[in-house]
Amino acid sequence: MPTFTREEIMHLGDLARIALTDEEIARLQGELNVIADAINKVQEVAGDDVPPTANPVPLEAYLRPDVAEAPLTQEEAVSGAPVSESGMFVAPRILGEE
Repeated sequence: MPTFTREEIMHLGDLARIALTDEEIARLQGELNVIADAINKVQEVAGDDVPPTANPVPLEAYLRPDVAEAPLTQEEAVSGAPVSESGMFVAPRILGEE
Protein backbone atom coordinates (compact mmCIF):
# COMPACT_ATOMS: atom_id res chain seq x y z
CA MET A 1 0.00 0.00 0.00
CA PRO A 2 1.52 3.35 -1.01
CA THR A 3 2.43 5.74 1.76
CA PHE A 4 1.72 8.86 -0.29
CA THR A 5 -1.53 9.00 -2.23
CA ARG A 6 -2.06 10.88 -5.46
CA GLU A 7 -4.24 13.40 -3.61
CA GLU A 8 -1.49 14.04 -1.04
CA ILE A 9 1.04 14.71 -3.81
CA MET A 10 -1.39 17.12 -5.48
CA HIS A 11 -1.95 18.84 -2.11
CA LEU A 12 1.83 19.19 -1.60
CA GLY A 13 2.11 20.70 -5.07
CA ASP A 14 -0.65 23.18 -4.23
CA LEU A 15 1.07 24.14 -0.96
CA ALA A 16 4.34 24.71 -2.82
CA ARG A 17 2.48 26.60 -5.57
CA ILE A 18 3.82 24.16 -8.16
CA ALA A 19 1.63 23.02 -11.04
CA LEU A 20 2.24 19.28 -11.45
CA THR A 21 1.38 17.23 -14.51
CA ASP A 22 -0.04 13.71 -14.20
CA GLU A 23 3.37 12.26 -15.10
CA GLU A 24 5.12 14.37 -12.44
CA ILE A 25 2.58 13.35 -9.81
CA ALA A 26 3.11 9.67 -10.62
CA ARG A 27 6.91 10.06 -10.58
CA LEU A 28 6.92 12.01 -7.30
CA GLN A 29 4.54 9.51 -5.72
CA GLY A 30 6.92 6.67 -6.55
CA GLU A 31 10.02 8.57 -5.39
CA LEU A 32 8.45 9.73 -2.12
CA ASN A 33 7.16 6.23 -1.38
CA VAL A 34 10.68 4.81 -1.88
CA ILE A 35 12.03 7.42 0.56
CA ALA A 36 9.26 6.65 3.08
CA ASP A 37 9.98 2.90 2.80
CA ALA A 38 13.68 3.51 3.47
CA ILE A 39 12.81 5.58 6.55
CA ASN A 40 10.49 2.83 7.79
CA LYS A 41 13.27 0.23 7.40
CA VAL A 42 15.67 2.35 9.43
CA GLN A 43 13.05 2.85 12.13
CA GLU A 44 12.53 -0.92 12.35
CA VAL A 45 16.23 -1.46 13.06
CA ALA A 46 16.69 1.40 15.49
CA GLY A 47 15.45 0.20 18.85
CA ASP A 48 15.37 1.80 22.27
CA ASP A 49 18.78 0.30 23.04
CA VAL A 50 20.41 2.11 20.08
CA PRO A 51 21.34 5.71 20.95
CA PRO A 52 20.82 8.32 18.23
CA THR A 53 24.06 9.40 16.60
CA ALA A 54 25.20 11.65 13.79
CA ASN A 55 28.32 9.62 13.03
CA PRO A 56 28.93 5.91 13.74
CA VAL A 57 32.62 6.57 14.34
CA PRO A 58 33.27 8.60 17.48
CA LEU A 59 35.09 11.75 16.52
CA GLU A 60 36.99 13.97 18.89
CA ALA A 61 38.20 17.44 18.10
CA TYR A 62 41.83 17.94 19.02
CA LEU A 63 42.31 21.61 19.82
CA ARG A 64 45.39 23.45 20.93
CA PRO A 65 45.28 25.19 24.28
CA ASP A 66 43.82 28.68 24.09
CA VAL A 67 46.79 30.85 25.01
CA ALA A 68 46.79 34.59 24.47
CA GLU A 69 49.54 35.81 22.15
CA ALA A 70 50.54 39.25 20.95
CA PRO A 71 48.97 40.04 17.56
CA LEU A 72 50.94 41.25 14.56
CA THR A 73 51.60 44.94 14.33
CA GLN A 74 50.23 46.77 11.31
CA GLU A 75 53.70 46.99 9.82
CA GLU A 76 54.29 43.24 10.28
CA ALA A 77 50.92 42.44 8.73
CA VAL A 78 51.56 44.39 5.51
CA SER A 79 55.28 43.60 5.31
CA GLY A 80 54.73 40.67 2.92
CA ALA A 81 52.24 42.46 0.69
CA PRO A 82 53.33 43.10 -2.90
CA VAL A 83 51.92 46.64 -2.66
CA SER A 84 50.94 48.61 0.43
CA GLU A 85 50.14 52.23 1.09
CA SER A 86 49.67 54.05 4.40
CA GLY A 87 49.76 50.73 6.27
CA MET A 88 47.02 49.13 4.11
CA PHE A 89 47.00 46.48 1.40
CA VAL A 90 46.59 47.80 -2.14
CA ALA A 91 44.63 45.60 -4.52
CA PRO A 92 43.64 46.15 -8.15
CA ARG A 93 40.10 47.33 -8.83
CA ILE A 94 37.74 44.64 -9.97
CA LEU A 95 34.73 46.86 -10.60
CA GLY A 96 34.36 49.77 -12.98
CA GLU A 97 35.96 53.15 -12.41
CA GLU A 98 34.21 55.49 -9.99
